[in-house]
Amino acid sequence: MSQRQCILVTGAVLIGVLLSASWLASGAKAAKDEPSEGDEGQLESGIIRSDEARKVTGDWGKMGIFVDGDSKHSANVFAGAAKIKAGKALHPTHKHPGEEFLVLTKGSGEWFLNGESFPAKQGDVMYVEPGDRHGLRNTSDEPLRFFVAKWETKDK
Repeated sequence: MSQRQCILVTGAVLIGVLLSASWLASGAKAAKDEPSEGDEGQLESGIIRSDEARKVTGDWGKMGIFVDGDSKHSANVFAGAAKIKAGKALHPTHKHPGEEFLVLTKGSGEWFLNGESFPAKQGDVMYVEPGDRHGLRNTSDEPLRFFVAKWETKDK
């Protein structure tokens, strides 16, 4: 198995576990033996329930944002779940300095990756390297749902 395939499989398994465990661990403060200096305000292990997610709506649909901040080892950590209306996209194709996984959990549409488009169907996982242009559009007549997790590696 190539390194890229290993990364994709590992990421898909990780995302699947996170989804089945009620989305993503973070937010809730877990007990620590000794708090580390400089950890204040950073994500810690825990569970975020769907009703605790910050809700965002637009003409494209709605999103629950579970995580949006730094952790001890990563910067700009983001995790959310979106429901996109028929014929809409959350935003135009874009790029950013972090890595990202998108999991299409319901519906179908079109993936965009570095100038190419691909059919998107339920169960697909897209991994995006830093700086790659990417996006997802609902091209069906039904709502599309996806989960997204992205982050940047902190400089050591």
